[in-house]
Amino acid sequence: MSRTTTDRSLSRHRALAVGAALLMTAGAAGAAVASDGDAARTGSSASAPHSAERAEKREAAALTGSAKMYRKTTEDVTFTFDAHLAARNNGDPSKATGTFRFVHLDRPGGKGGWAKGRIDCLMTGGKVATTTGIITDTNIREIKGGRVGFTVHDRGITDRVGYSWAGVGGPDGTKNLPKCTSSAPHEKVRTGTGDFQVLPWKVPYPTGD
Repeated sequence: MSRTTTDRSLSRHRALAVGAALLMTAGAAGAAVASDGDAARTGSSASAPHSAERAEKREAAALTGSAKMYRKTTEDVTFTFDAHLAARNNGDPSKATGTFRFVHLDRPGGKGGWAKGRIDCLMTGGKVATTTGIITDTNIREIKGGRVGFTVHDRGITDRVGYSWAGVGGPDGTKNLPKCTSSAPHEKVRTGTGDFQVLPWKVPYPTGD
């Protein structure tokens, strides 16, 4: 056998050895991941650090999404939310951040009012969220700078929405409205126009001494 043939044979064996080592490493990593997943499902103490790490990364509460309200008229009403409460602020809903926007037109593309602003409070319980915010921009001069509130019930199929001015007929944008205050979620979302997602708040229940 020539030296060239021998060198090629050695190179081939080395390549196979390296490939086998990589496969073994990948297999071990996969087994480790599967083992960690199984441990998490069975409540093994070995997975506790990983579970704790994931829990720390989860935000305390959130309300996101956009959808149009159901109407029997030609009215086109849309609510959009991107509200979040960071994990570090779990005990203080008034430190929530994000944005909101609502549009009410007499018909799609028609005339009407709109407003957008910054979130200043967010609380969620199960799949229900209540949030408030300050209007920073709008075509209704009288309500700019005021606070408005919203309530969303994330039902998965047909969500519901409420707003702080439901009882007075129009967004008054009062600066006296307390944070995280709104009406019951009495309106239905129009099917196929969007969806809302509510992340349940991890309520910081008091503990004994």
